[in-house]
Amino acid sequence: MNETRRALLAALADGSVPGPTLAERLGVSRAAVWKQVDALREEGFEIESGDDGYRLVGVPEYGAAALEFGLDAPYAVEYHDRVASTNDCARELAEEGASDIVVVADEQTGGRGRLARRWTAPKGGIWASLLVRPRRPPAEIPLYTLAAAVAVARASHEVGVDARIKWPNDVLVVDASGRERKLAGILTEMEGEADRVSWLVVGTGVNANVDADDLPPGATSLRAEVGDVDRRAFLQRMLETFHELTSDGANLDRILDAWREHAATLGRRVRVETPGGVIEGDAVDVQFPGSLVVRTDDGEERVVHAGDCEHLRPA
Repeated sequence: MNETRRALLAALADGSVPGPTLAERLGVSRAAVWKQVDALREEGFEIESGDDGYRLVGVPEYGAAALEFGLDAPYAVEYHDRVASTNDCARELAEEGASDIVVVADEQTGGRGRLARRWTAPKGGIWASLLVRPRRPPAEIPLYTLAAAVAVARASHEVGVDARIKWPNDVLVVDASGRERKLAGILTEMEGEADRVSWLVVGTGVNANVDADDLPPGATSLRAEVGDVDRRAFLQRMLETFHELTSDGANLDRILDAWREHAATLGRRVRVETPGGVIEGDAVDVQFPGSLVVRTDDGEERVVHAGDCEHLRPA
């Protein structure tokens, strides 16, 4: 969305505004205002014109312009009805020098998770990959995965789903019997040097308005838990929370505190497959920059920086 349309929508957010007033505020002609209004209507915005001026009465359900409208985070949006992978699209944008842009698709045909696992991404889900260029060393990047998981968990809570986070990158729903079903996953990819990150792509897949028949075994969706949700509002909330937690100057330690609040892993008996072998014990904490602390049966506390975690039994 160009800056003129963004400013026009911001002006209309508070109510009706006469055409001449809009032209003066935006520094354009009245004819230019009309053209921008017409372009917004083509994108799905319902804008009425009457004696008191232009009035915004409806916002499209999804799409780039809809997601940018009212978003309290400095990200542009690139929207696709269907792509192979939003992460791949974001990587291409990174190679072109772009930043602070989120690639969103209604459907992915080649989505993937950690360890090259296939990720089912049918229509109705929230499939989004955010490209940023944080001024942080690569060693701190695991915090961004944790921040994305917190963003999904908070947005889920706001629509009535008690989502919990499984270390390092899964968001679950746990029922009364302790059965865990996967709601969302996060795939973080980056390029950089020893002391700096060139670019970072944080890909998030949320089973939002997805039918049970379209989900893989062991998964759930927001639709299955509480019914259909407003995907636009949900994704905006995710992006705003992520920005709040990771923006330049933010205290990244608070990401760990937020992660602990929503953790499903802490207090659980776990088995973690790491490059150096299997570690089994009780998950007791997460420490900077996102490592899991596991207390083994002999009382030793092992710090796990990366691995595939399995929950063995409830606390």
